[in-house]
Amino acid sequence: MLERFRLDGKVAIVTGASSGLGVAFARGLAEAGADIVIGARRKDRLEETRALVEETGRRCVALATDVTRPEDCRALAETAVAELGALDILINNAGVGSAVPALKETPEQFRQVVDINLHGTYWMAQACARLMRPGSSIVNVGSVLGETTAGLPQAAYSASKAGVVGLTRDLAQQWTGRRGIRVNCVEPGFFASEMTDQYAEGYLDRQIEQRVLMKRPGDPAELVAAAIFLASDAASYVTGAVIPVDGGILIT
Repeated sequence: MLERFRLDGKVAIVTGASSGLGVAFARGLAEAGADIVIGARRKDRLEETRALVEETGRRCVALATDVTRPEDCRALAETAVAELGALDILINNAGVGSAVPALKETPEQFRQVVDINLHGTYWMAQACARLMRPGSSIVNVGSVLGETTAGLPQAAYSASKAGVVGLTRDLAQQWTGRRGIRVNCVEPGFFASEMTDQYAEGYLDRQIEQRVLMKRPGDPAELVAAAIFLASDAASYVTGAVIPVDGGILIT
């Protein structure tokens, strides 16, 4: 049974792999046996991630990628096939946060968040699905803030992540039966990231105490484990699913 969770012989793309959870996804999938292609806008930081992946003994290719540019998304997908021979898994992780009051948020600020978090997720999924073989898996990274609120003005972020859920279900409906590609979504709760680094002092501690049943932030390995499940043959009968990894936020 444990072999069903292995990713040996598979090639995975991880976007947003220059920091935080993206680094954890890349390293974790490599430890599970996959070769990795990593993309992000900050190429210098990607080199650090590549070194971490290669420490596991797996191959890794890094490419500067802006997911708001469909041509960049196509290039990343094509690089996986050209350099590593296949494309089996996409971890659609690239995203940005925001905390701007709705009456002060400019059209440019709102559009930037939606463009990266929602449009970028779509362009990457589209580019990869064109090259994926049957049995492949797309894992979109949403957020519990697509389903609830957390006391901050996050209209753009919440709307974009709610959109990722709807996108996940529709793409699963379109691609699972016709192309053999499963599409699922993980919804992180509070995990350390560049977004949480921007929170005011004490905010995260209060939210964890009031909202998280487990009374602690998530460990990145806990989110990575959920993604590995969805990417692997262990989840071969799972598609269109949205899995919160949130310590209980959504039932408080």
